[in-house]
Amino acid sequence: MEIIESPDLAEAKARVAAAVDDRRDALLALSHAIHDDPELSWEEHRAAARIAELMSAEGFAVEVGAYGVGTAVEATYGSGDLTVVICAEYDALPGIGHACGHNVIATCGVGAALGLKPVADAAGLRIKLLGTPAEEHGGGKVALLKAGAWEDADYSMMVHGMTGADGSATGFQATAVDRFQVTFHGQAAHAAGTPWAAVNAGAAATLSLTALALLRQHVVRTANLNGFISDGGRATNIIPDRAVVQMEVRAADIEEWRSLKKRALACFEGAAIATGCTWEWEPTEYPYAPVAPDADLAARWDENLVARGRAITLTEGVSGGSTDMGNVTQVLPAIHPMIAFLGTTGAPHSPEFTVAAATPAADDAAIDGAVILAWTALDAALDPTLRTRLKDARAQRPAGATTATLET
Repeated sequence: MEIIESPDLAEAKARVAAAVDDRRDALLALSHAIHDDPELSWEEHRAAARIAELMSAEGFAVEVGAYGVGTAVEATYGSGDLTVVICAEYDALPGIGHACGHNVIATCGVGAALGLKPVADAAGLRIKLLGTPAEEHGGGKVALLKAGAWEDADYSMMVHGMTGADGSATGFQATAVDRFQVTFHGQAAHAAGTPWAAVNAGAAATLSLTALALLRQHVVRTANLNGFISDGGRATNIIPDRAVVQMEVRAADIEEWRSLKKRALACFEGAAIATGCTWEWEPTEYPYAPVAPDADLAARWDENLVARGRAITLTEGVSGGSTDMGNVTQVLPAIHPMIAFLGTTGAPHSPEFTVAAATPAADDAAIDGAVILAWTALDAALDPTLRTRLKDARAQRPAGATTATLET
């Protein structure tokens, strides 16, 4: 559909900002309610209900448990033929709550969707807010991708909070990660009475971690290996017949990631051979792909961030962490920028970050992030060249292309 009477972009952006600002109290109440009531991956029932209630009251068509994922939320509005999927995360971390600021992510997503509502039909835009659980552990977006949640999407967006200063969306980086479990099986024996009769699964686990430690010297700087023994025995006088290692492999490049996983598995195989154990491995979570931001959408985010009165200080973005939004960026145009709680400190996944995520600076980031996200979505809808590119990309995408699972 070609828009014949597009709204004036500046006027439309002013209406979007006003719609978000008018809902500031309700949006910040949502942010603080989620922050004060942390729920772990796949268990975010109250956060999902809070979002669903707010979106329903605003006239969106809402489904909780969307796509067969119990704590996922889908809220849609608009009749346009260009669909934007805006993601909201809301899971917390064990012991330290919202130390990654997902309360702010949820608020930005909800705020952006509500901000776009007054201009959606005039812009030929269909809004789809997707509440995506279990980003910290589990891969909610991957489960939703597999179920077809992005099959109707032309593009997708979200924004993540951070401490310090704002960075460029074009330079944002996030590594791929694959988490799996390795189990060694041996033969138990009395550690003092008949140690020669044992096949020591605990020794195999220890030897594998030693091999991995030696391998780290030969790994590129954009990759890393992390693991720990989660089950290595029950008593000092029993040589264990079973040991379990939890493992993750990260890399910025997909092929390097796949190669590194093979090298890591060879460490476990070698430890099994050396000790006489048998072994097997199995995935514990969906693998996350690297983030590949769409250049046009990222550039528009940067422009809108500056237009909102903020400044880009970090041109290379943030690297080292991983997100299941990476999987989304691999299959359709999408961005995952960051927005700063200006002036705050504390590394992600720390108690200091938990505190920062509920400060006035985080509140300002939540509102600014919602506006900037909505402005960027609107740019895509009202720029004829960008709109055409996004629609053509969707038309050329084979049916089911977004449901493919990334393999390592």
